[in-house]
Amino acid sequence: MLYLFASCIALLIGPLFYRYFSSGSGLQKGLDGFIFVSLGGLVLVHILPELLHHGGFLSLLFVVLGLWGPTASERLFHRYSEITHNLTLALGIGGLLLHTLTDGGAMVLAQQEGNSPLLALGVILHRLPVGLAIWWLLKPQVGTKWASLVIAAMMVLTSVGYFASAQLLSQLSIDNTVYLQAFVTGSILHVVLHQPHGQHDPDRQGKFEYQAGIGSLLGIGLLALLLLLDSGGHHHHSGHEHSIDQLLSWTTQVAPALLLAYMLAATRFSFGLTPTTDKLPLLWLQRLAGPEALLVTLLLLGPEFMLAQLLGLLVIGACLTLFKVQPTDPHPTGNQSALQFGFSQLVDRSAPWVVLSLVLANLIGHPSVPLDHPLMQVLILMLVFLPTRFCNLGGVVLAVSLAWSGWSDSAVMLALLAAPILNWSQLKLMSLKQSAVLVAIVGGLLLIAHQIFLVKESLIAFPESLQWLALALLALIFGASLMRLGPRKFLRRLMITKPLVHSHQHGHDHHHH
Repeated sequence: MLYLFASCIALLIGPLFYRYFSSGSGLQKGLDGFIFVSLGGLVLVHILPELLHHGGFLSLLFVVLGLWGPTASERLFHRYSEITHNLTLALGIGGLLLHTLTDGGAMVLAQQEGNSPLLALGVILHRLPVGLAIWWLLKPQVGTKWASLVIAAMMVLTSVGYFASAQLLSQLSIDNTVYLQAFVTGSILHVVLHQPHGQHDPDRQGKFEYQAGIGSLLGIGLLALLLLLDSGGHHHHSGHEHSIDQLLSWTTQVAPALLLAYMLAATRFSFGLTPTTDKLPLLWLQRLAGPEALLVTLLLLGPEFMLAQLLGLLVIGACLTLFKVQPTDPHPTGNQSALQFGFSQLVDRSAPWVVLSLVLANLIGHPSVPLDHPLMQVLILMLVFLPTRFCNLGGVVLAVSLAWSGWSDSAVMLALLAAPILNWSQLKLMSLKQSAVLVAIVGGLLLIAHQIFLVKESLIAFPESLQWLALALLALIFGASLMRLGPRKFLRRLMITKPLVHSHQHGHDHHHH
């Protein structure tokens, strides 16, 4: 009963915090950052791997449908965009309500002999951002009364889950409702990403991004604590535990190489290899290889992969230079030092892609996702690359993670060679003939990689203590970037070709990016 009482109190803390935070724009931005990171991270790192474990690859398709379906509907049916958005909001809230039933059941499991009480503590803690999110989403949209009713319903359903018979919980288990939960998860992501209520005093100048960054760092801290408790308490979800442990292992192994890459970027900037150069070959060298991306490949995949990547990028770069194609999405120019370039500008540009690459590889490289055929792996990566604008470091981190997941050499080489260039933004700057030649060259290089055997081996085995130190330093650097940009601007660099904007006119203005 103590766990049940504590979980209900955790839900009530959210509205109390919102009442305090809504007193100023800076605090509102902090609240937005906290919910954006904690709830979004909970979905990506905790919920999605578990859905994959139970529902396989098909569950990912339902997540995508829930995420992009409302956006497509709003674009197709402009007159009914308000209805569509409200339905999405209702679906997301309904999904959170359904999830509270399983929360109640989880607290019963935590009380059973042999299970860790950390499981119950994790349930209680993760309801803090849920309660905040409910109030954050509903109060500006439908008012205090309805938001209060939803919070009350969550408390009642938690009690039902706590006291219900095993028969009821088995009917609502994840195995029986995995695809419904996957679709609802996508809807929750849509709601969190697109901020379904407008801000009465939008922060157009970005003067409150510092507060948003503080809120997002607090959200990351809560998320890290939840995952730590979860790995200690969820003994019955081995696939989920494996997913979290794998993600943490990859992150610690990648951290030293990334720090050295940023040092190399600062060094080459000081020697004159900068984005301000007017020499097209040097522009393409920086766009494709850095050359700091080659260093990461050398350290984590070994000299054979690095040499194959270097030769392939030389061929691609020479072709693009011959065609006189300019790189898309150039670095901003301005007076800055080498350290500012390597540890500020380049970090701002690459950090979102590094995080996305690790999470993405953790999902599509999951044992429950049957992507063993090299051709299928290549096609999936093409679908990822075409609508995005990967940076070279993000592509290398994705390649390394997929190599560690056991993906084919062809798929790994595609990420190493084509992630920064095979996208709609770049292809639009090229003629149809030039695009066809580029695709043919990349395809030929992948066929060569498929025929030869490349040895994957880390050049240097960094000591575990050094890996954790590097991870702590990298977290500080990425955290500083998050503070500078704010969480939404930080992740907006991942957006498709242009920011996604929703405009709903119904009583008050909505600005969604």
